[in-house]
Amino acid sequence: MLLSVPKESNLAPARIWHWQWTLFALGFLSGLAGVVAQSTVQGDQQPANPATAPVVITLEEALKRAQANEPNYATALADARVAGLDKSIARAALLPGVIYHNEALYTQPRGQGQGIGNDTFKFIANNAVREYTSQAVVGETIGLGQIAGLRRANAAAAVASAELEIARRGLVATVVGLYYGLSAADHKLTIAQQAADEAAAFVKLTGQREQAREAAHADTIKAQLAQQSRDRELSDAKLNADKARLELGVLLFPDPRTPYTLNISAEPAALGTREEINQLAAGHNAELKSALATLNLASADVLTARGAYLPSLAMNYSYGIDAPQFAVNGPDGVKNIGYSAMVTVDLPVWDWLATEHKVKQSEIKRNAARVALTATQRRLIAQLDESYAEAQAVRAQLASLDASVATAAESLRLTKLRYTGGEATVLEVVDAQMAFTNAQNAREDGRVRYETAMAQLQTLTGTM
Repeated sequence: MLLSVPKESNLAPARIWHWQWTLFALGFLSGLAGVVAQSTVQGDQQPANPATAPVVITLEEALKRAQANEPNYATALADARVAGLDKSIARAALLPGVIYHNEALYTQPRGQGQGIGNDTFKFIANNAVREYTSQAVVGETIGLGQIAGLRRANAAAAVASAELEIARRGLVATVVGLYYGLSAADHKLTIAQQAADEAAAFVKLTGQREQAREAAHADTIKAQLAQQSRDRELSDAKLNADKARLELGVLLFPDPRTPYTLNISAEPAALGTREEINQLAAGHNAELKSALATLNLASADVLTARGAYLPSLAMNYSYGIDAPQFAVNGPDGVKNIGYSAMVTVDLPVWDWLATEHKVKQSEIKRNAARVALTATQRRLIAQLDESYAEAQAVRAQLASLDASVATAAESLRLTKLRYTGGEATVLEVVDAQMAFTNAQNAREDGRVRYETAMAQLQTLTGTM
């Protein structure tokens, strides 16, 4: 809106000044509105914050995260730590214990109103009407039971440590299966998407040939049926990939829906020689260590039970005050501070065969532990043979699976060219498409199978 100021000849100076301020105010408000509008438009045009980039997870990182989140492994870790403390407690039982003992004892006197020194007391087992004890006491008990207890605690700690390693390796096998299973599911999703695109392109090709009267309508129908089947397979592949991602995410993140990607080497790990595998399994197999530690634990129980046949020795040394006055010196000037020592030997005589039966119980359990150890050794030999043969066979098949994919891709290309030239049928093209998809899926399954066999070998040999 334009405003004109009247000529000065027709207006008083005050009115001229009023018009000038009015125009200035209107101009200022107009400029302020323009600035606000421009700021609003710029604010609306600012890009939103970019989405958080997915976390890249290597297999080592996945194993580390799973150990922090898996409850069974946490329980095994807690048991191993508790067993380690039990070993320290059993060792402490072999060492002298020191306490500072304080006691005030009052006994009813026989006389009434007499002096403390002249009173006699009711209970003959007590030493005075008033008795005060303040002593440092050192005690030690030595027997086969304490020695066997330490041996048993060491064996139990070894069992817990081996069980922890078993739990860790079982978790490793689970994570490896889920990790490479998710990788295969993602790759199969890509394969299914490519197959669906290929089927859609083939439907378009058959439609063009039908319009050009070079193919029958049955070809178009067959191509459409194949496309519908590929679309369903794509939907299933997407569902399987999402499920695999959530299953692994449960072990990795507080929220399993956290986005992440995998970092997997294109080349599979190399397979060692059989001699290397045997040497590693002999020295680092957790199941074998657990069975051997269990046998040692059972042997310690036998020693503990037999310890009840032997005498036990207890020694006690006390230094301090045990007097009618709580003072260093008595009324007669004699020092109350002194010491005493005591040695006790307990000889077992008769317990109605309870010790003999406990020994038999422990020997029965020890014999069972020996059988379990030999069974573990046999099972280890069989598992090594099976896992190594599995890994060796699948390793040899990986190159064949790659060749099959390349052959199937070339077969599909040539079959489509022949169909375009009218030399092949629609069924041949559909079969070639299916063969190519199946070859790609088989290659992914082969990689998962090989990595699983390698994880099993590494679990048996303790190298993961």
